[in-house]
Amino acid sequence: MPETIHADLYDYPKYYDIIFGSDWAAEVKFLRAAFEKHGRKNTSKLFEPACGTGRLMYQLAKKEFEVSGCDLNEKAVEYCNKRLKRHGFPESAFVGDMADFKLPKKVDAAFNTINSFRHLPDEKSAVAHLKCIANHLLKGGIYVLGLHLTPTEGEWEGEEEWQARRGNLSVISQLRTTGYDAKKRMENLHMLFDIRTLQEHFRIEDTMHYRTYTWKQMQSLFKKIPEFETVETYDFCYDIDDPIEVDEMTEDVVYILKRT
Repeated sequence: MPETIHADLYDYPKYYDIIFGSDWAAEVKFLRAAFEKHGRKNTSKLFEPACGTGRLMYQLAKKEFEVSGCDLNEKAVEYCNKRLKRHGFPESAFVGDMADFKLPKKVDAAFNTINSFRHLPDEKSAVAHLKCIANHLLKGGIYVLGLHLTPTEGEWEGEEEWQARRGNLSVISQLRTTGYDAKKRMENLHMLFDIRTLQEHFRIEDTMHYRTYTWKQMQSLFKKIPEFETVETYDFCYDIDDPIEVDEMTEDVVYILKRT
C-alpha cells in the first residue's frame, strides 16, 4: 500500500499545479474573450485573488498582460513567483487575504475562476472580498467569478475524479463530499492526490470546508454590493458566445460582474 500523508494540499504546489494547471487553455481563452466583450477597452492590468500557484497568472503574462495576485499560502506564492521569475516576468504574487488586500494601483479586471471564493467562511468575509475587489477595479472593469452552486432541484453530483501528467509524474485527484449542512451553509470535502513517479507512489489527503451558495443566495449577496452589476453568466464550458440563465438547477456558473 502507498504511504498516505495527511496534510494541507496547498502546501504541495508542485502536485496541485499539475492537477489544476492542465485545463488552463480553455480558461485563458475565455478570460481574454470576456475582457474584450464585457470589459474596459484595451484591458491590460489584471489581478487574481487566491491565485494559488499562479497557473493562470503565468499563462496570461505570456499573453502580455500585466498580472498580480495574492494568496494566503506562502508556499503557493513562492512557487508562483519562482515560475514568473524563471520566465522573465515580475514576481507579482504576494501573501495576502482575498477579503482584505491592497494594490498600489487599480486594475482593469480581476478573476477567480473555480471555487476559491467559497473558501470565505461567512457572509461578512464574502461581502468584504467583493467590496475589496470593487475598490481596486477601474470604472467599467470586470470581475470574472466562477464557482459551483448548490442546486435546489435535480440531482447533485458530490464526487469527482480526474488525472493529469507531467513527464513521468502522474497525479490522480479524487474529490468527495463527506458532509453537507444546508442550515450552516457548509460543505465538507475529502480530497486525495494519488501521486506516482517511476520510483515513488504515495498519497496526500486533506479535508476542505467550503461555504455553499444557491443561485438565490448569490443574488442576495450581490445586492449588497451596489458597486457591481451582473452583466452576464456562463457555465464551465467557457463559451463566450453561449451565456446561460442561472436558476435552481444550475451547478457551475461564471458571473461577469462589472464595476459601475
